[in-house]
Amino acid sequence: MIRLDNRRVLVTGASKGVGAAVAAALGRAGARVVAHYGGDRAGAEEALAGVPGTHKRFVQADLHDLDATEALWDAAQSAWDGIDVYVNNAAVMLWHGGFESDKATWDAVWNDTLAVNVLAPARLMRRAVKHFRARRAGVLVTISSWAAQRGVTNPDTIAYAASKAAVRAATQTIARAYASEGLLAYIVAPGVVRTQMSEAFAATQGGEERINSTLAMGEWVPPQELGELVAFLASGRQRHLSGATLDVNGATYLR
Repeated sequence: MIRLDNRRVLVTGASKGVGAAVAAALGRAGARVVAHYGGDRAGAEEALAGVPGTHKRFVQADLHDLDATEALWDAAQSAWDGIDVYVNNAAVMLWHGGFESDKATWDAVWNDTLAVNVLAPARLMRRAVKHFRARRAGVLVTISSWAAQRGVTNPDTIAYAASKAAVRAATQTIARAYASEGLLAYIVAPGVVRTQMSEAFAATQGGEERINSTLAMGEWVPPQELGELVAFLASGRQRHLSGATLDVNGATYLR
């Protein structure tokens, strides 16, 4: 089992879905976790229920607000006097911004999606890079999506696909630019994961059975598998994997 004893980790969007599973896996591995949440503190607390109080902190921030985003980093960094790992997970997927929407709706969906999925993570990446460079060590893990590589089947979610491609490219840039300074950066690109977001997406595509018929394993990715993968990456033990995009989709999308 991977041990992350006392490694200091910030996880955004830790109150549900993939973020909750990641936070839980990191906590089980011994990390000191700063769990960010938007409005659901109870969800974040539930995710870390088995983690000692000395190893968890909860910080609220609205990622639409860049000042609040900056304050989130400040709070996380001060929790244990530094951050060793930043897990860029928080994201929104909106369902009504397709090509048939009116212009006001189109713009609103793009603005909302880019604010949470790109602009806020970019601010946190900037802070992470500055912090990690000063220490000549640090790990960034970005949760992207296979949508970043293959697009989405529902064009109403085009903004989501574009946002996931943007953070993938930003993470790759960090990996290439700062590899010689001890920074490690990885992209995890899940397929269909058992989360509320994916369940809502499946409903727009004809239901779970139709989605399952397109999957090689005929099943969705358990969030716990992603948590375990992120814990492995957070250890920093595979330095030369830095910059890689790790596809987690049950052999449905191979490249």
